Amino acid sequence: MKKVLIIFGGNSFEHYISCLSAKTILNNIDRKKYNVTAVGITKNNEWYIFKDNYNILEKDWTKGKITKIDNIINYLKTFDKVFPIIHGNPVENGNIQGMLNLFNIPYIGTDVLGSITSYDKEITKIICNHHNIPQVPYITITKNKEVNSIPLDYPVIIKPAKCGSSIGINIASNIKEVNKYIKEAFKYDEKVIIEKFIKARELECAIIFDKINKVSSVGEIKSINTFYDYNAKYISNSKLLIPAPISKYLTKEIQELSLKIFTILNLKDLARIDFLYDYINNKLYFNEVNTMPGFTNTSMYPMLLNNKGINIKEIISILIDN
Repeated sequence: MKKVLIIFGGNSFEHYISCLSAKTILNNIDRKKYNVTAVGITKNNEWYIFKDNYNILEKDWTKGKITKIDNIINYLKTFDKVFPIIHGNPVENGNIQGMLNLFNIPYIGTDVLGSITSYDKEITKIICNHHNIPQVPYITITKNKEVNSIPLDYPVIIKPAKCGSSIGINIASNIKEVNKYIKEAFKYDEKVIIEKFIKARELECAIIFDKINKVSSVGEIKSINTFYDYNAKYISNSKLLIPAPISKYLTKEIQELSLKIFTILNLKDLARIDFLYDYINNKLYFNEVNTMPGFTNTSMYPMLLNNKGINIKEIISILIDN
């Protein structure tokens, strides 16, 4: 029986979302095939074996039944496969992948280089632009200071270059708001992206590797807010439409672009690719990629694959057995 380690938590602004994803995976993993252990990383980067009821993951798991790990590397080496279901730092940016590679520990997800380039939205944009992937106009601010003007028409979206779960993202309609939201975005990263805001439908596609790269149906997010921010994603009742009510032509275009982006960014195992569809001007734009998408009860990634006929238990098994 294959020994599998599920790692969650971490020193990330998305710590709580990681715990929710871990709960879903732990509740659905095939226990007949895998000997499963869960390890949580605190916000202070301390590693603990988690042995409690999974419902505690919705609260404060550090107050549950846990045992501290003294020699982390030796402990990790005892497993056949590691599933680092951590969103944001320190997984999606390539840090933990580098550590696991260094000690030849097999893991699920994209490798170091793909994780680094995909986690930085500016680098992702540069690579995709080189391959003629359509994107919304943007600029990058690298210093935490006020700006007197921006070469984009209002309104604009301001967001950290390296952060997920729609954290630190705001819409600005004037220069005063730009400077306000730039300061907020700099709380999460040292680099900020300012994009032209367009009225668009938010469409997403999932990819999983199972002997070949399989692409899902296209889903649409009907955000309860102006855009799909953290509140709309995890707190309010935004709607997820699967499959999205779009034409077969647009569906095919999104699926083909998703596979192309997955390839050019050198991704592995799984990813969710997000798009913006300007329905007024009939233009499709690549928005961003998520190399370790959420597995919560409201996460689009497993729901998209489920619509394709792959249930959550099968998704987990495919990822482990790759």
